[in-house]
Amino acid sequence: MIHHILVTGGAGFVGSHLCDRLIAMGHDVICVDNFYTGAKRNIAHLLGHPRFELIRHDVMLPLFIEVDAIFNLACPASPIHYQRDPVQTVKTSVLGAINMLGLAKRRRAILVQASTSEVYGDPEVHPQSEDYVGHVNPLGPRACYDEGKRCAETLCTDYRRQHGVDARIVRIFNTYGPRMQKDDGRVVSNFIVAALQGKSLVVNGDGSQTRSFCFVDDLVDGLVAAMNAPHPWPGPVNLGNPEELSVRGLAEAVIAMTGSSSAIEAAPMPQNDPLRRKPDIALASRLLGFAPRTPLDAGLAATIRHFRELLAENR
Repeated sequence: MIHHILVTGGAGFVGSHLCDRLIAMGHDVICVDNFYTGAKRNIAHLLGHPRFELIRHDVMLPLFIEVDAIFNLACPASPIHYQRDPVQTVKTSVLGAINMLGLAKRRRAILVQASTSEVYGDPEVHPQSEDYVGHVNPLGPRACYDEGKRCAETLCTDYRRQHGVDARIVRIFNTYGPRMQKDDGRVVSNFIVAALQGKSLVVNGDGSQTRSFCFVDDLVDGLVAAMNAPHPWPGPVNLGNPEELSVRGLAEAVIAMTGSSSAIEAAPMPQNDPLRRKPDIALASRLLGFAPRTPLDAGLAATIRHFRELLAENR
């Protein structure tokens, strides 16, 4: 039985929502975060809960605790944050995976490793299924994140082969929702904050590049299902929303929903920025019963409310 669950990066955007869900399910949750990008406000409502514990700790250092399952989410996940200190980003992904796999090995615990759609790079295959090995530039400005996560996947696979660790890799595609940071450089937060402030929404290139946006509650459904899935785990599993939307289309939707008079402004395309990104979730559907349920307009409405409140607090 799974009772004691460790969530690394638990004060972050996705991690804090996962902590909420696990607490609601009746588990004891240990949240570990070094607050490099996490925020205490995300888990403040849990601090007095009898089944919640917060440990300030960096996953680059070993951790010796008693747990039945581990969600390893600790790593900066937005380009602004992971490019700010690229060496730290690689070390967090690689050393963090080594330390959490070591803990899972000692405790015979399930490990759910958060990987990313960035392992596919700028894909030459569309949509992206788990058997596609990717098109990644190991020397580019995004490589610290891409290659760090690819190495974490290698480590999980080899710990499973060599030591029998039940390591479960999930590749997370673009996720959005409340508790995103206003300055994290992700397209949804960028657009909403700009629209609410009456500033131009900056679209790279002509905005025809696509993304697939998954609401955070739907992603958490997938993460919990991954923990509860039967053994053995088949390999990497995509988690995301397969509904594809152009970046310009997103900008137009945000302007309409915020009632903003903001303009859309063009900017040059960043190096190695993917032109198309869409998950093939057939495996997650079959294995986990995973199916995103939140329509884009409902998810955006909740996210806009979050940013209205955040901006009002900061005035």
